[in-house]
Amino acid sequence: MEPWQQQLSQSAVKIKDLPFIPESPEYRERLKKVGELYPIRINSYFLSLIKGPDDPLWKQVVPTLEELDDYIDGDTLVADPLNEEVDMPVPELVHRYPDRVLLMINNQCPIVCRFCTRKRKIGFPGVVTRETLRQGIEYIRNHPEIRDVIMSGGDPLLVPDKELDRILGELRSIPHLEIIRIGTRVPGTLPARITENLCSILKKYHPLYFNMHFNHPAEITPEVEKACAMLADIGIPLGSQTVLLKGVNDDSQVMKELMLKLLKNRVKPYYIYQADMTEGTDHFRTSVQKGLDIIKDLMGHTSGMAVPYFVIDAPGGGGKVRLLPNSVVEHNKDEVVITNYEGKVFRYSQPERKNGTSSQNGKSKNQDMCQLPS
Repeated sequence: MEPWQQQLSQSAVKIKDLPFIPESPEYRERLKKVGELYPIRINSYFLSLIKGPDDPLWKQVVPTLEELDDYIDGDTLVADPLNEEVDMPVPELVHRYPDRVLLMINNQCPIVCRFCTRKRKIGFPGVVTRETLRQGIEYIRNHPEIRDVIMSGGDPLLVPDKELDRILGELRSIPHLEIIRIGTRVPGTLPARITENLCSILKKYHPLYFNMHFNHPAEITPEVEKACAMLADIGIPLGSQTVLLKGVNDDSQVMKELMLKLLKNRVKPYYIYQADMTEGTDHFRTSVQKGLDIIKDLMGHTSGMAVPYFVIDAPGGGGKVRLLPNSVVEHNKDEVVITNYEGKVFRYSQPERKNGTSSQNGKSKNQDMCQLPS
């Protein structure tokens, strides 16, 4: 396998470099406008996996004219649907939750996903700089309530080894920072980047976690399996996040195959995301019910370890909200009526209480209504 730097340098970045594009000059001219708005990058490794225009990998990375359509139901989709910029006390650091922050290490990726929620900044120059990094690390150092940082971007693993070592060392020197997470798509899209030298750096900074990104079972090649094994073997817990994408993985069998392949490679499925309301990405969005149906089809039909959370990252900065298929038919002071994965109905008796203690005769005349967590 070629060195990762070579694979990256051989990326398709212009319309003429893309596979399976119609020859129509008019189409290609219009597609250039898409590339001007939203950069293109497909490294040579990932490019070699694409089989045709109906390939789920092609759909994730090759631009289409649909990206020029920013509207849905009369409402304008927005560049920053999660309101990250509002929650940035310093540049390129998002502090939304009480005890954790997201720190952008760079804004370059091994591939530029056409559905990216940070479509507004990925691939453009000058967004993340040494100064923004300095300010971000200093902010974390000055806020003792922060115990967890997610290194994101872009992709942190595109930073050279020496610089990545420096950044991890600075973060690990902060006494109150307990957990470091790296959000990355590199293991699945540029696996040659996972080298022995990189692993020797990473294993110095435990507890270190990887939030990886896989959308389709075709992404899990022998090269990717080797990369995941190298990371797992140095003690890094591996998790995966998946975006629900129309025409790519909005199918229960495809999702099941992906989740089982991940588990086989010591990667725990963590989230399936409903696609964000980002400009230029509406053609990827499915109904929310589609995601609920997929979770329902996974539950009980395969290991619980293979069933991720289905979440919406609430528009406007509301944070992640978990959604579940409705398994509670009824609940009252006496019982909860539930259905299982087969649709069978079961009754679960509520604990009987009287004045805060168990009733002597097994009955209570003044039980309170018991509300189950949603």
